[in-house]
Amino acid sequence: MGDAFIRHIELLGYEKRFFPSQHYVYMFLVKWNDLSEKVVYRRFTEIYEFHKALKEMFPIESGDINTESRIIPHLPAPKWFDGQRSTENRQGTLAEYCYALVNLPPKISRCLHVVNFFKVRHDDMNPVTDSQSKKPEVFLLPKDSKKNLTDITGPIVLQTYRAIADYEKSSTSEMALKAGDMVDVVEKSENGWWFCQLKNKRGWVPAAYLEPMDGPDESEEQEPNYAGEAYVVQKSYTAVEEDELTLKEGDTVEVIHKLLDGWWVIRKDESTGYYPSMYLQKAGEVNTSVKSELRNRSAPPRRSTIRNATSIHKQGRRQISQETYRRNSRKYIQNQRGRGRARSKANVITEKNEPEDNKPKAQPAVPPRPSKELILNRCTESTRRKVL
Repeated sequence: MGDAFIRHIELLGYEKRFFPSQHYVYMFLVKWNDLSEKVVYRRFTEIYEFHKALKEMFPIESGDINTESRIIPHLPAPKWFDGQRSTENRQGTLAEYCYALVNLPPKISRCLHVVNFFKVRHDDMNPVTDSQSKKPEVFLLPKDSKKNLTDITGPIVLQTYRAIADYEKSSTSEMALKAGDMVDVVEKSENGWWFCQLKNKRGWVPAAYLEPMDGPDESEEQEPNYAGEAYVVQKSYTAVEEDELTLKEGDTVEVIHKLLDGWWVIRKDESTGYYPSMYLQKAGEVNTSVKSELRNRSAPPRRSTIRNATSIHKQGRRQISQETYRRNSRKYIQNQRGRGRARSKANVITEKNEPEDNKPKAQPAVPPRPSKELILNRCTESTRRKVL
């Protein structure tokens, strides 16, 4: 595999921290070429020093020799005192800067200076804090801010979820949980891994281990779509549970239900079952060399496999049985086939009738001539004269 490089940098917002003194850090979601996604935190002074060094490394592209040759984006210098208002107002400029930076020629966007600056540091995972200090305040950038980067709102309260069981992390990018822990969800990924924070800890957590505080149902979970969306399998998987499917790389399937825990219900021919969403790619999308990278990743656990799970809700989380999926999917397929047969039958009837339609139609029979008495009684005077 080649050298690491950044595919995308997204500004999530900023944090107001109180240790060792009050200051602000920006939150970035960095997406790498191996499909990993990391959240890093940087002060604006750090970003500006990085920017100055980048300009020195590429004087032509920074416009130092000829201003018309500049392609490296501008970035305003930090103020003597950066308060919350300046930190907030700078988000639009910073989001545009990151977008332009990643789209620069590879010799700049993939250079070690850029790669090393956005790599995860120790304090990104375990920020220095004090137990007596206030908890950092999080201010997230609105989802629609790309349309209007200047439309920045105030603080957004992160969704709080509760851990239903203990979870032991298997990598440094994950976060361990104890049953009953209350975490704030920063980022939800459709592959079933959510980026969460718990006090001074941050990391990825399986969505199956979390439940919302207000109720067991997930409002974001859409209803099944039995018409299905075409997807292509990017990594083979052998079923472990009875309601899962075994598929090979390159198989084409139809996704009928996208669940938040990263296990989607799919249909292959007339069989339905669960399959890891991270091993699927929508049909027609460009394949960005995911085949080799995906083999290094593992699917998140399913909720049905979690032992000793305890919920605070009396009513269980809404679930659809596998038999319901199969029955409704089979019913949809049969209805589609029935409509297809009806259309083909209509075409056959039309074809059979076409020769008959081309035949000359029979002429109507000539009615018998009325009798003389009938004409004299019912017809006009002129007609009666002709008979007489």
